[in-house]
Amino acid sequence: MSDLLADIETLVRCESPSSDHEAVARSAEVLAEVGRRLLGADPERIVIDGVTHLRWRFGDGPPRVLLLGHHDTVWPHGSLETHPFSVRDGVLRGPGCFDMKAGVVMALHAAATVPDRDGLSILVTGDEEIGSPSSRALIEETATGCDAAFVLEASADGGALKCRRKGVSHYRVEVIGRAAHAGLEPEKGVNAGIEISHQILAVAALAAPGAGTSVTPTVVSAGTTVNTVPAAASVAVDVRVWNETEQLRVDRAMRELRPVLEGAEVRVTGGINRPPLEAGSSAGLFALAQELAGELGLGELPSASVGGASDGNYTAGMGIPTLDGLGAVGGGAHADHEHVVVAELPRRTALLAALVENVLAKRSPSGATNPAGESGTARR
Repeated sequence: MSDLLADIETLVRCESPSSDHEAVARSAEVLAEVGRRLLGADPERIVIDGVTHLRWRFGDGPPRVLLLGHHDTVWPHGSLETHPFSVRDGVLRGPGCFDMKAGVVMALHAAATVPDRDGLSILVTGDEEIGSPSSRALIEETATGCDAAFVLEASADGGALKCRRKGVSHYRVEVIGRAAHAGLEPEKGVNAGIEISHQILAVAALAAPGAGTSVTPTVVSAGTTVNTVPAAASVAVDVRVWNETEQLRVDRAMRELRPVLEGAEVRVTGGINRPPLEAGSSAGLFALAQELAGELGLGELPSASVGGASDGNYTAGMGIPTLDGLGAVGGGAHADHEHVVVAELPRRTALLAALVENVLAKRSPSGATNPAGESGTARR
């Protein structure tokens, strides 16, 4: 436990906001040293578009199991001054501790206890918090052919594993109108502000609350001065869905948006960012985790469905059986009260190690034919 806490402290004290590539590179070096000590192996340092990612791969055989995490955070430089690292009354605090520096350290410690790592890969990326723009292809390459992907994102409330995640799409709707003097000849203008209002209502109507689909207009801008008919306007749109069918429905509808005002133009950019992690992707692995938790004396292991996405959405979208939320137990991700429950760290690390060892040994949960159940290979 003391070594685990010390390694988490070392990583938390190395600030790594996603936007600062040099800081992320420093964090990667800290993590590489931890891994070198625990695993006896140096990682590959993979720099894509300036972002440093780390990958360990063991054995000469085909890939079997992927441990997936990220070492970048949403916290800006100087956060350690306002949110210092501490361990007090069984609670660990510090910027990025819960999301998800504790999780990546747990992955290395768990892997270190696995006697035969042949077929194991560990990938720690450096840009998850901004949507994984440079690492998506790397994640998919590393996951290809795996029997399981275990994602070290923090747990849901009460230590629940994240067995279902919404897919995410991001769009930008831009309107081109025509400027005119708002007092002298407003009729000669094409008001982009009015047109974007029509588009916002059309976009919001695409939501399907009964299906769990949210379509949310967020950042809106229009106009330049108070006495000018706006010639341009835009709105950002956040979409969250539980299944691929809904994601494709909204995507088609967004691309079919048309102007209401004569003379206005509407342009839609963006699209699907992460596919959903659907329940079938995690069912078999969660059943195995429940069995192992019982054998380890960890008690009941709850599951959760969450609206946020992770890199596990990518592996699930490939058809790779994926179980998420295996990292720290605590709360307050991205918030002032971010924290980790210390007592759960060795327990969850032991569970992760058992999952890796058992999947590498081709153990399935009771009644299943593979570690993810039959649904886990349907989309490979």
